[in-house]
Amino acid sequence: MPSAPTIKLSNGKEMPLVGFGLWKVDNATCAETVYNAIKTGYRLFDGACDYGNEKEVGQGIKKAMDDGLVKREELFIVSKLWNTFHDKERVKPICKKQLEDYGIDYFDLYVIHFPIALKYVDPSVRYPPSWQNEKGDAIEISKTPLSVTYAAMEELYEEGLIKAIGISNYNTALLLDLQRYAKTMPQCLQIEHHPYLVQQDLLNLCKELKLTITAYSSFGPASFLELEMEKAKNVPLLFDQQDIQAIAKKHNKSAGQVLLRWATQRNIAVIPKSNNPDRLAQNLDVCSFDLEQSEIEKISSLDKGLRFNNPLNYGLPPSVGIFG
Repeated sequence: MPSAPTIKLSNGKEMPLVGFGLWKVDNATCAETVYNAIKTGYRLFDGACDYGNEKEVGQGIKKAMDDGLVKREELFIVSKLWNTFHDKERVKPICKKQLEDYGIDYFDLYVIHFPIALKYVDPSVRYPPSWQNEKGDAIEISKTPLSVTYAAMEELYEEGLIKAIGISNYNTALLLDLQRYAKTMPQCLQIEHHPYLVQQDLLNLCKELKLTITAYSSFGPASFLELEMEKAKNVPLLFDQQDIQAIAKKHNKSAGQVLLRWATQRNIAVIPKSNNPDRLAQNLDVCSFDLEQSEIEKISSLDKGLRFNNPLNYGLPPSVGIFG
């Protein structure tokens, strides 16, 4: 059974370089999908409150543990703090609810999903809350500063409810600001990262800050076509890009494997997903070959600064539309 190599976080914790992303995994098949992914060799599972499938993920994990496929300490389970729970007094209760949904005692990594605070929505009213207020008729911004939310994350870390602190969708300015108030720097930054959106300045700063990077949407527009996003329809799929296809043919690998290796070879973790058993195994096996430096540079040269996961897509005002 193949397994992914690990990368060491700044606090010494080992994190698999290749994981399984749980965004858009259907609730009806989620438990079985997670179980099969564990059977295939996946050990990192990247979830979130907003994905709405955490109970089902927990069911798949429990079945795998009950069947003796894996022990809890062999798994690296990631979840995220949603925007409507940024108020200091909301962070711990929602983290505990999410842990209960998974049926576990701690998260290996817990991530601030977006650097955007929204008005609280009680889980009894709507869960997951999505972007709208309790009435479901508008997006309401909260005045809670990121520094307050981050301090609550540090409390979770100190209490052992989470074993590493993560942030997501932060740009360089937010990272520099975080340095001013963090008692414990985060161990991981999760960002949209693919050849159409390289964000090299942000990568350079993360290296300087000893921040491990996890890339989401590694296949670029492919992740957003089913959302009917016009921007995704107006650029060539990375799978079909001529240079990527040529590199894949040379290494006898799929275009998807080349895209994932482009990231992992630069010590950037990836979290692809697939329901196809063959592709599941292919995605996990992306560290068994090396790209030439010239090939990595050629892929990076496709950069268009093209972001698909922008808050403006969800109805937020332009003032919160710029992030890394």
